[in-house]
Amino acid sequence: MLKNFWWPLEFSHIVKDKPMRVTALEQEFVLYRTPDGAAHVMSDLCVHRGGALSDGWMSGDCIVCPYHGWEYKSDGACVKIPANQKDMAVPKKARVDSYPTIEKYGYIWAFLGDIPESERPPLPELPHFDNPDFKVVRGTFEWPVYYERALENSLDAAHAPFVHGGAFGNRDEPEIPEYETKNYSFGAEMQVTLKPQKKNIPGLWKRLYKEEAEPKGVNTRAAFWMPCMTLLEVTLPMGLMVLFNFHLPVDEYKTITKWTQLRTFFKGNWADGDAVKRVLKIFNQ
Repeated sequence: MLKNFWWPLEFSHIVKDKPMRVTALEQEFVLYRTPDGAAHVMSDLCVHRGGALSDGWMSGDCIVCPYHGWEYKSDGACVKIPANQKDMAVPKKARVDSYPTIEKYGYIWAFLGDIPESERPPLPELPHFDNPDFKVVRGTFEWPVYYERALENSLDAAHAPFVHGGAFGNRDEPEIPEYETKNYSFGAEMQVTLKPQKKNIPGLWKRLYKEEAEPKGVNTRAAFWMPCMTLLEVTLPMGLMVLFNFHLPVDEYKTITKWTQLRTFFKGNWADGDAVKRVLKIFNQ
């Protein structure tokens, strides 16, 4: 797994002042917010006796271990050992691993590597997130696969007619036309027009879906950014549908995808349930 990148560990709206555990890259992390609202990421392991900090609580801007009450600042330094006499200094080696943290795109990102700040790759420049024309829904999906397989699947257009034929892709005309790849820093994209399905769109989308006498095809854009982000952008007759997948490896055999869907149609909250249902249907297929 590639550690010297920024990893999206959790949705912003999930992380509160109460410490919580996130398992990723075969490690345990604790995520929490200090009273100023800033998000922080640390190792979920008290250096004293291995207590889980995620089972602890906040005391001011310190996270407290539930086992012996050791208190840690967000930089990982222990600043209080309750069992010590008041005139005893806290040893400098009493500290927990703390990770640089950024909040952007509705996610909490942590840099988990060990290279100097000047050498770290930047956060990817992801499109659409700041565009108010989109309605946003988010969710998670768990895969029993290594995260590279999940990422690869998100970029693979050739499987769509056979696996997702009821939603998009035409099994009778599965050919993928020639396309060019556009490269950029730590990622790439491709755009291709796929043959549309030859059947009516079911459910809520049918209200806006305009049938064409001779379908021209569905314009799609697929992209990825290191270390684990993919994009599927589909131009539908009723608007633009964008799906970002943030594939978070738990271990070698488990991946949790924290996805964000953006759409320019049916932007009322009443349509969110249908949007989530469609995304999960594709994942389950």
